[in-house]
Amino acid sequence: MLISEITENTDGNLKDFLLYLKTEKNASVHTYGNYFLDILHFAMLLFKLDARESTVPWDEVTVHDARRYIVLLQEESLSRTSIIRKVCAMRSFFRYMLREERVPANPFSGLTSPRKAKLLPKYFTVAEVGKLLDSVKPYWIDALAKGLAKSDDSANFSALRDSAILEVIYSGGLRISEAVGLNLGSIDLIGGVMLVRGKGKKERYCALGAPAERALKKYLSSRNARSSDRNKNAPLFLNQDGGRFTARSFQRNFKYYLLQAELPPDMTPHKLRHSFATHLLDAGADLRSVQELLGHENLSTTQIYTHISAERLKNVYNKAHPRA
Repeated sequence: MLISEITENTDGNLKDFLLYLKTEKNASVHTYGNYFLDILHFAMLLFKLDARESTVPWDEVTVHDARRYIVLLQEESLSRTSIIRKVCAMRSFFRYMLREERVPANPFSGLTSPRKAKLLPKYFTVAEVGKLLDSVKPYWIDALAKGLAKSDDSANFSALRDSAILEVIYSGGLRISEAVGLNLGSIDLIGGVMLVRGKGKKERYCALGAPAERALKKYLSSRNARSSDRNKNAPLFLNQDGGRFTARSFQRNFKYYLLQAELPPDMTPHKLRHSFATHLLDAGADLRSVQELLGHENLSTTQIYTHISAERLKNVYNKAHPRA
């Protein structure tokens, strides 16, 4: 959708930067789209120009303009996370133009943006994960009785598929996009591993635990009875029409399972990934191994989970120790 908005009149520097993101940085569609919108927003705020239709005088932007931009963002009552993302986008954009000698300096270099609040990720307890996994089949039985599922076969297929997705996410610490992006050839049931394509198209191997393997075998039996496409590049998880099951559709179903399991409604599939990391560290796994399993580029990203474990231990101590 965003690519179609680029025309012959679009600012040349912006077009070149977007091409750089796609070809050299292998940026995801999500990252590409956010950078595009953030740069458009900057040009509109500072110059009252639509960079999709006009050339923007980027070489005139000063440190003073960059600071004023942050003030304007704060006046729009944007969250600190959104402001930080927009400042990072502009810093990257000007870093690229400086490298290409199109601007005299990077006005965002060294600029202090609002500090991001350090919020510990929410996660499920081991017992809550069990309740969530056990909620899928009862939900679809109930959905069939209420006429929300088309047929017994349809309900059974959805239950087997979603159970397998939940098991895969928790077993390997996958993002939801990584789970629904799996192909038939990504799964090695004999070796107990799956090849996952993560952010930046980077691949990593993730483990398949015994429950995940059992759930996948049950699902594959139902899937193969519905679809003749056994190509290794065929999508693993299918919708009712035989196409690739989407993250959005699974997120919708996930809300139903939370209600069925009487779990907090604000939890998301990504919290299963947080739970995976937290439970591994609680059980004694080393941080570097968890980093590799999650596909984190920097160890500092993984270290947040050590804070979760430490916080849990402090809560246990405060409740149990007589002189806490």
